[in-house]
Amino acid sequence: MPRARKKRCIYVDTYTRYFKPRGVPLEQLDIVRLTFEELEAIRLKDLVGLEQIEASEKMGISQPTFHRILKEARNKVSDALVNSKAIEIFGGDYEIGITQFKCQNCNHIWELDASSKIDRKCPNCNREKIINLMSNMYNCKK
Repeated sequence: MPRARKKRCIYVDTYTRYFKPRGVPLEQLDIVRLTFEELEAIRLKDLVGLEQIEASEKMGISQPTFHRILKEARNKVSDALVNSKAIEIFGGDYEIGITQFKCQNCNHIWELDASSKIDRKCPNCNREKIINLMSNMYNCKK
């Protein structure tokens, strides 16, 4: 019996999205389904520019698992771009990462997860002098 799949820690919003070629109705297109952990792998490696070891630590998975997720994600995106398919970002086995913020004015500290809208003002004093305390770390809910 295989072991349970470990949830991946992600830090992207989880609203279903579609990307498709312009001018072609969605019902006329083949759809490639990209999971949220595949999107997170692409974001960490290709957009943020992290090494695979650091990115895998942020997602809470092994480096070989990260590599497999990234490879599958890149294959899906390449297929969609080259063959004019739509991309649906949906589903997967993940948990939302959380981060802490601190107000430099009143020293108030609070946490938000990726599904929350980040207001650039302190909820305590309403000032805009805030810093991200965990900009280099992701923590998932336990």
